[in-house]
Amino acid sequence: MAHQNTNEPLADLTRPGQLNSAGDSRALYLKLFSGEMFKGFQRNTIARDLVMKRTLKKGKSLQFIYTGRTTAEYHVPGQSILGNDDGAPPVAEKTITIDDLLISSAFLYELDETLAHYDLRSEISRKIGYALAEKYDRLIFRAIAKGARQASAVSKTNFVEPGGTQVSVGANDADAFSPTGLVSAFYDAAAALDEKGVSSDGRVGVLNPRQYYELIQQVGENGLVNRDAQGDSRQKGNGIVEIAGIKIYKSMNIPFFGNYGTKYGLTNGPVNPGHTGSFVGSDTALEDGGGVTGMNNNYGEQAAFDKSCGLIFQKEAAGVVEAIGPQVQVTSGDISVVYQGDVILGRMACGADFLNPAAAVELVVGTVSQDVNGVTDTTGAAAFGTTYPANA
Repeated sequence: MAHQNTNEPLADLTRPGQLNSAGDSRALYLKLFSGEMFKGFQRNTIARDLVMKRTLKKGKSLQFIYTGRTTAEYHVPGQSILGNDDGAPPVAEKTITIDDLLISSAFLYELDETLAHYDLRSEISRKIGYALAEKYDRLIFRAIAKGARQASAVSKTNFVEPGGTQVSVGANDADAFSPTGLVSAFYDAAAALDEKGVSSDGRVGVLNPRQYYELIQQVGENGLVNRDAQGDSRQKGNGIVEIAGIKIYKSMNIPFFGNYGTKYGLTNGPVNPGHTGSFVGSDTALEDGGGVTGMNNNYGEQAAFDKSCGLIFQKEAAGVVEAIGPQVQVTSGDISVVYQGDVILGRMACGADFLNPAAAVELVVGTVSQDVNGVTDTTGAAAFGTTYPANA
């Protein structure tokens, strides 16, 4: 057993933050933090794997190409084949630009870390991951809702490709929580996607948690549940309900009656449980032209989504471009000495927008169609997609 002179440094002290008992005593702590941040991000984002994701290098935007359809015709004997006379298929493009750097940070005072009886860095890292994931999902879901109201970029005469779709779950706000209305809306959405030639691979729906739990209580035993996921999995609500081949997820980050999180105060809607905190409500930071800097894509106005109550889409509905994936940075050296602490920073650079409007379906209350700037379309839904009535 080693005995230590009380007047000398503890040379045999175990330093769990060192690499092989040498060097920076906090080296491994920083790596631990990185892992915790990634866990916080990955566990709280669902949209990243449900849409088209691309990594951007050496540029500010990424181009996506649309190719429209062409026609078949009978050959005339002796006539040269030099392509159809109509010049089809038409081609169009969609460009997604990287928004400015998205960050979440905290300053950790060294004395506080010393006195704390719990792991401050691990806890802060998770909260930073949550913040980035929340914003990430909101960008993508807002882009999908926008796409459901758009015409296709391929607009050549006689070769116009199908646009987005809105499906009404009913005339009243309370209908957004009706299992019957939701089931009918899912079948309407599936039929619309089929009719518009959208692949059945990768179709998903995202609902507010209250909608999800109402749905699973009522239809769980009626043949609409994926039989491969029962028991505990069913209770966790991790996308195990399937209607018309559409796998269903729940998220607090879809645009829901003009709010994120939930919407209380609706006629016959959910009861406010009280003490909801500061993070339930609208996200005006996503509003285009609202004085918010850093956005290089148009994510629409909050008021434009006050009738929105769910999304159904296929992975081609939207795209997200990442120049910098979720990363962590921590100060060290002289900076840490001067400030007697570390700045812990989570960051990413990304941008999102709709791609194929035909692959996007927005669930709405009523038949009101609005553009992304909140202007009511009084001429019908032709410019913004197709609106189906409930139980069509």
